[in-house]
Amino acid sequence: MNPMSWATPDDVLLSTSLATYLDKKLIVLLRDGRKLLGLLRSFDQFANVVLEGACERVIVGDLYCDVSLGLYVIRGENVVLIGELESGKEELPPHMACVSEAEIRKAQRADRESSDLKGTMRKRMEFLDFD
Repeated sequence: MNPMSWATPDDVLLSTSLATYLDKKLIVLLRDGRKLLGLLRSFDQFANVVLEGACERVIVGDLYCDVSLGLYVIRGENVVLIGELESGKEELPPHMACVSEAEIRKAQRADRESSDLKGTMRKRMEFLDFD
């Protein structure tokens, strides 16, 4: 028995294609961890996509900022996940605060420095065997 006997060939094609997302607001997660939002305007067989009105959503702790990018082309090999965002529905939890690009960059720098310090401290403490 065919497990997809309920689906016609057209249904199968559309369910696996980005065509269903054309002209819809999407979030695209990239390999480097960045999150891009925008309207899907075009794509090809390699999952290269074109987003119109794209912005990068930068999140640090409870702060976020949408950095405007304009028309943006994303190479398919960098795409990890693509999802549709519901229009009119709040995308973030209410405790998140929107800040300026300068403030989010400052928060990113502080977060990176904190992570670097933790890594340095861990390396210095490796000689101690707590097991």
